[in-house]
Amino acid sequence: MSTKDFVEKDYYKVLGVPKDATEAEIKKAYRKLARENHPDANKNDASAEARFKEISEANDVLGDPKKRKEYDDARALFGNGGFRAGGPGAGGSFNFDLGDLFGGAQGGAGGGGFGGGGIGDVFGGLFNRGGGATRTQPRRGQDIESEVTLSFTEAIEGATVPLRMSSQQPCTACSGTGDKNGTPRVCPTCVGTGQVSRGSGGGFSLTDPCVDCKGRGLIAEHPCEVCKGSGRAKSSRTMQVRIPAGVSDSQKIRLRGKGAPGERGGPNGDLYVVVHVDAHPVFGRKDDNLTVTVPVSFSEAALGGEIKVPTLGGPAVTLKLPAGTPNGRTMRARGKGAVRKDGTRGDLLVTVEVAVPKELDDKAREALETFREATASEDPRAELFQAAKGA
Repeated sequence: MSTKDFVEKDYYKVLGVPKDATEAEIKKAYRKLARENHPDANKNDASAEARFKEISEANDVLGDPKKRKEYDDARALFGNGGFRAGGPGAGGSFNFDLGDLFGGAQGGAGGGGFGGGGIGDVFGGLFNRGGGATRTQPRRGQDIESEVTLSFTEAIEGATVPLRMSSQQPCTACSGTGDKNGTPRVCPTCVGTGQVSRGSGGGFSLTDPCVDCKGRGLIAEHPCEVCKGSGRAKSSRTMQVRIPAGVSDSQKIRLRGKGAPGERGGPNGDLYVVVHVDAHPVFGRKDDNLTVTVPVSFSEAALGGEIKVPTLGGPAVTLKLPAGTPNGRTMRARGKGAVRKDGTRGDLLVTVEVAVPKELDDKAREALETFREATASEDPRAELFQAAKGA
């Protein structure tokens, strides 16, 4: 992000908080907006993803007291297209060329000076362009992706599973320095920042990772034989990961800070776990509801009655079957489904399937013959033919 973008973006507006908002109010607003716009909750929604990135960017600045102060100071200095300076006898604001502003001009006309340090020092900590000592920049750890296969019941109820992961960790042979003697030197190209600037016109510059040190800010004169001077080496580790209840097949779970560790005090990367769920021999799933097909006899469907239905991991429930229930009818057992995000449960959808006996003894056959004679005047296909003729 360029200096101009940083100054002109209204992060308070992005989070919907006033400029005097407390840290708690900022955190609350960020969490609410992040939940609403998270990519996992808005799959294939590019606008929500862009909004989530904007919200995260605003929180990174306003959620850090030091960055917030620098941001507020920068916006106070730069307003309405001009540079505001209030020195003795200045009496207001004056226009200031942006190229001079970020290039380190020493003061303005009309007595609005900034001492001997110059404007470059004012923005030094914010944009890493000040005249102070150069510091190597923190480096975020890599994101890691892993997969786990759960049983149907584990996916519904939640489970803690072991995951063995391979990632790039600080090399133990050189203590992450990349130099076998442990004495790397500061990169002369980027002066230890890991970034180089290039002009883009209009007095602004863009930063790119330094190609000489690959963004590390350090160069190993005696490269470590294990990591070849990168300071990183492949490492495997096993960790216990809690999979939340109600997870669905192919869902990707993001665990913040559980990825590879950062360098020079940088934050850890994230762990993304792709979940696969095995099928169940009895139950299925439809969103937050579970499904089950229950066979009933012809007499139960015709005369009605009570039937017992199995549930996943719990006692059976009894449902009342109305007389004249047709084949394929679906009934609902409330609260016997999958766990939702708010902790409540969906329902168990019970579909009735009338079972036709494959074999009949003499008594059953005689009873059915009697039933057929008693209902001989009724034609179950009469409405079908009538509808076919009228079409």
